[in-house]
Amino acid sequence: MSKTDHGYYNSEIGYIRIVGGNNKIFSIDFIEKKPTNNTEIPPYLKECIEQLDDYFRGEQKVFSVKLKLQGTDFQKKVWNQLIRIRYGETTSYKDLASKIGNPNATRAVGNANGQNKLAIIVPCHRVIGSNGSLTGYAGGIWRKEWLLKHEAANL
Repeated sequence: MSKTDHGYYNSEIGYIRIVGGNNKIFSIDFIEKKPTNNTEIPPYLKECIEQLDDYFRGEQKVFSVKLKLQGTDFQKKVWNQLIRIRYGETTSYKDLASKIGNPNATRAVGNANGQNKLAIIVPCHRVIGSNGSLTGYAGGIWRKEWLLKHEAANL
């Protein structure tokens, strides 16, 4: 079993935990309590933290850290399509289903979106309802709204 590394970033919308191993990031999520991190942060996690910091300053539009997507083939297909949604843009679950070649899989796309373990970098926050409404987000709708406004303001 390989070593798991942890890093933390204090963003404008809460603490973010970054988890990885073998120089790849496999989880980024929001946590409610201030973390205690007494271990040395490896360079690949420091790079991710720097890119998140640049993102929150409105400077980072595309992330270049190495990711390890962990899920089914269908989920990975959805997540790879999410990465293609440009900074400041949104798409609907229906459009996302069409883009992966499965236009009737709107609900399955929504489920895959909800299972995304790489918040912000795999930008599931950019997926909205067909009517433009903000729908579920693991970090909370208020964070999704903040992220979308932040990106729109920094185009």
